[in-house]
Amino acid sequence: MGALAEKMGMEFVEFTLERCVATMPVEGNTQPVGLMHGGAYVVLGESLGSMAANLHAGPGRLAVGVDINATHTRSATSGVVTGVCTPVHLGKTIAVHEIVVTDDHGRRCSTIRITNHIRRIGQPRGAETGR
Repeated sequence: MGALAEKMGMEFVEFTLERCVATMPVEGNTQPVGLMHGGAYVVLGESLGSMAANLHAGPGRLAVGVDINATHTRSATSGVVTGVCTPVHLGKTIAVHEIVVTDDHGRRCSTIRITNHIRRIGQPRGAETGR
């Protein structure tokens, strides 16, 4: 999971190529005013999306994030949030995932999209494009 995921209290519930799910407590991941921190949503989304992309990449390959964006539409104030990650595009060198984060009542709080570049482990940067 990684040190950051552990510090934020993430728990992975499901992990397949078609769907990855994790939860994270609101408590300990809030802004000073008690709302879930937008950056915490993004950490949950990036953790799920990067792990899903690496699962897709397979042995001997590494997926690294190159773009992430998030739209926050609601603020959780208690309980846990759940992130559900599904693939948008799974290619040879690019993987795109969407992560929908909901609160305890199933209300969407954030929508995150992450793009990961996939390359062979040990391959120099730009080698796949000849740069």
